[in-house]
Parts: sequence; structure tokens; C-alpha cells
Amino acid sequence: MVVVSHGRRGSFLAHTDTAAALADAGFVVAAINHPGDTAKDSSRTDEFSVLVERPADIKRLTDFMLSGWEHAAVIDTRRVGLFGFSRGAYTGLVVIGGNPDFGALAALCEKAAASTQKCLDVRAGRVPTDPPVHDPRVRAAILADPPLFDGLFTRERLAGVTIPILLWRSALGGDGVVPDGIDALVQLLPARPDYRIVPNSSHFSFVIPCPPKLAETAPVLCTDPPGFDRQAFHREFNDAAIVFFRMHLRTTENGHD
Repeated sequence: MVVVSHGRRGSFLAHTDTAAALADAGFVVAAINHPGDTAKDSSRTDEFSVLVERPADIKRLTDFMLSGWEHAAVIDTRRVGLFGFSRGAYTGLVVIGGNPDFGALAALCEKAAASTQKCLDVRAGRVPTDPPVHDPRVRAAILADPPLFDGLFTRERLAGVTIPILLWRSALGGDGVVPDGIDALVQLLPARPDYRIVPNSSHFSFVIPCPPKLAETAPVLCTDPPGFDRQAFHREFNDAAIVFFRMHLRTTENGHD
């Protein structure tokens, strides 16, 4: 099974082509909307509560799929993977063992004199201190364009991230994602991930190729750099996802893969 975490103000529909490709390859795929951080409900998108609760959302999704879902018996509980894009990639990094330091936002808030809800909370000393939610059932993860800033994760705070990772980044970034930050993440992880940079891509190039209506109503999600072929890239991306999860979610118990 593969669970999916969407980006900031996104939805479970943002990666349906990847989900369909994985399903066609024999995986059960499960995706949800993260409450308060979706296209239809962004009421908490700038609050710490979303960053804290997103990993718990994914754990609850996994709990349901492995025990409450009517077809749970078809899932091998030893073969669970995760795909996360943008803030969903941050979510995945926490689920697989990362321990973010939200206090590190203080320096960023001071530099930018930011007035977001998170910065207001930082200045008031209202920074989450509860232990982050991890889920050791996730055995492999694909993370695409995680939004990071200095100090959120350190080498020590990523020491628990030991599973195989396929890490993608766009060439140009966007929507708060800085390519240099992802390059720095690679150096902090205990083991080097399979790291791939997509030439001439922007942040939203990882979102499903847009149908005409979406391209008209949400051009920021659907516009790529000149010369970039999102459909061709997604064929490559989806094929790579299948290969990665087949490789790292295999089991040899009783001699079977």
C-alpha cells in the first residue's frame, strides 16, 4: 500500500495520475484531504496545528486502511510506502522519523518581520512542543519538493530517518520552496537518498497534468517553464515510483516477493 499526502492548500486529487499508475501496478493507494489545509478549506493553513496534525492524519489513514477498511485483508502490513509532495513531503519526513524544531522559525520571522499566524505564535511563545507523530510501518518514501528552512531539521533531528527515500526536487522551486534548501537536506540525512533533480521544472510540475478547466481557473498550478512537458515528465515520474516501491517494499518471507 502507498499513502499520499498532498501539498499546502491542495487535495487528494492532486496526484491522481500517480495513484492510478501505482494501482495499475498492483498497489493499494490511499489519499486524504488534510483538514484545514485544502483548496476548499484553508482555514488553518498558516497555523502550527496543521504542521503538527498532518503526520497524525497520515497515521490515522494507515490505521484505517490496515484495520477498518472492508478490504484490509488484501494489504500486506509489512509493505507500506508513502508519497508526499511539497508540504506533504514535509509531512512524510516527519512520519518516517524526522523531528522538526518549530522554534527555528523565530529567526525567519525576525528577518522577514512576517505577520503570519505562525510568526505571531512564535513571538508569543506558543510553539508546539509535543513529540511528533512517527509511523514505523512506512518502509519506503517518495518525497517531492519539500519546503524547508534553516534549522527546521538538523542532522540530529533526522537521525531516525533510516528507510529508503526517493527525493525529487524541481529545478526552479516556487511557492516557498527553495532548491538550495532541498540540496542541504540531502547532506543532513543519515544515508544519501536517491536524489533526482528535474531539469527546467517548477514546483507545481509535480502536480497532475491539468485538464483545460483547471488550467483556466488555476493557472499558477498548471503553468510550467517554457519547453517543459509535464505529461512526459509524469510518465517518467510514475514509472520511477513503481520501480522504487517494488524494489523497497518487497518481502522475502516464505520465498515470495
